Amino acid sequence: MLCGIRLARLCLSLGLLLGVAACHEKTPVASAPPPANVDVIDVALRDVPVVFDYVAQTESSQQVEIRARVNGFLEKRVYQEGALVHQGDVMFVMDRKPFEAALDAARAEYAQQKARLDTAQANLNRVRPLVAKNALSQKDLDDSVGQQQAAAAALEQARANVTSASLNLGYTTITAPVTGLSSFAKKQDGSYIDATNSLLTYVAKLDPMWINFSLSENEMLDLRTQIKSGALKFPQLGKLEAVIVLADGSVYPYRGRIAFTDASLSTETGTYLIRAEVPNPTGALRPGQFVRIKLLGADRASAVAVPQDAVMQGPRGAYVWTVDKDGKAQQRSVETGEWNGNDWVIRSGLHAGDRVVVDNTLRLMPGAVVKANVVATPPASVKIPGADTANAQVANPDESAKQAAPQNGASASSAKSAAPATSTEANAAALTRLYFEVGSASLDAQSASALAAVAQRLVSAPDTHVVISGYTDSSGSYAANERLAASRAATVRAALIVAGVQNARIDMRKPARIVATDPPDKSRRVDVTLSPTAGG
Repeated sequence: MLCGIRLARLCLSLGLLLGVAACHEKTPVASAPPPANVDVIDVALRDVPVVFDYVAQTESSQQVEIRARVNGFLEKRVYQEGALVHQGDVMFVMDRKPFEAALDAARAEYAQQKARLDTAQANLNRVRPLVAKNALSQKDLDDSVGQQQAAAAALEQARANVTSASLNLGYTTITAPVTGLSSFAKKQDGSYIDATNSLLTYVAKLDPMWINFSLSENEMLDLRTQIKSGALKFPQLGKLEAVIVLADGSVYPYRGRIAFTDASLSTETGTYLIRAEVPNPTGALRPGQFVRIKLLGADRASAVAVPQDAVMQGPRGAYVWTVDKDGKAQQRSVETGEWNGNDWVIRSGLHAGDRVVVDNTLRLMPGAVVKANVVATPPASVKIPGADTANAQVANPDESAKQAAPQNGASASSAKSAAPATSTEANAAALTRLYFEVGSASLDAQSASALAAVAQRLVSAPDTHVVISGYTDSSGSYAANERLAASRAATVRAALIVAGVQNARIDMRKPARIVATDPPDKSRRVDVTLSPTAGG
């Protein structure tokens, strides 16, 4: 009986095991995921542009110390501290009275010596014929000649004293030697000025502006090694283009060139000084600013570059996904170099012919089968954010007065020159605004092009007259500013005459003086107005 029960239990257990096994045999096997679709590029060696980026500082291209050349009391400071002064503007005036008295004394001395010379010459003229007749001795003649020569020498000394006194009197009026931005006055009215405290202020020339930066000894040696090996194609320093990025990230609208490299290593900083020179016609750059300078023009020869999206960072550094000959994804560690535009330069880890995944990398696993779609490799280029729009012109010149050059990244001189002032004025006249560089009376390319269009309209409309009017700055010497404004208006008139416009159709107006509420660029402006009723 017991044996029968055990046999029954054994049969039941075997039945359960066979049932479970049958269930497992009926479970479907999970299918493999389909290959991921990825875009790949074929790695090829090519020349890739290189951008060198450094921290730099602006410096005036000519910072001049304004010093007193004579001793005396400072009578008056004429210029406005911090204002733009033009070459020849009066900045300081010293007390002239002592120097006027000294000049009068020198002139009196000159007149006295001239009288002595005239007397000595007349005496010599009388003695010479008498000696020839033996009426007087040779000694008398020698004495007369000596007196005449001494009087002539004394006259020359008196003449030099007059010149010196005249120069000293002229030095009491201290003018700006260059056009630039003035500093604060170091001496106030009434101060006594001598050789120990002759420094009065500074004038910093703004156009052009210097951009100074430094390279360490290791950086310089590395550059030389790469150039010598051919890994880096480096043009002449003067061919490198300098792009300036301001502190707020905006790109300065004018580009410059390398102008100077120091031949010796500074023992104080352990660096080589390098200087770029950039135009600064609007004064947007000021001395002492910290900026970034990007040098364009060099190429890395036979380099490997891949899009930035293809390079990822992992625990062991940078890596890319590649597709091997079996169509499987593999990770490849790489060493990255420069970051130019949209490309990473790969220094090691990739070779010509490798296929690099540039899209859909998140779905990849090592050894996974992928479906590769070969796409064209983007051309290597240098893209600096903001550089393409840095030179954009202001659409409406009326709005340029409301936008300062450092804020909008565009200079007033590059603003469009031709536009009607208002809808009312447009019915009767067409206004063209020309902007000149600071302190200059020469037309730039933009203004010349706008003026050529004006001349063409005048030639095609014989009954139309043109009115030329400029503006004078309210700071500095009014006479000098008025002369500069008149010179600019004369330049515009001469250009129109050369273009075939009759002088009788050109009306010149006296330059108007700007006021405090006017935009600062107005002092550099000349208005050219076309009107069928212009006159006087």
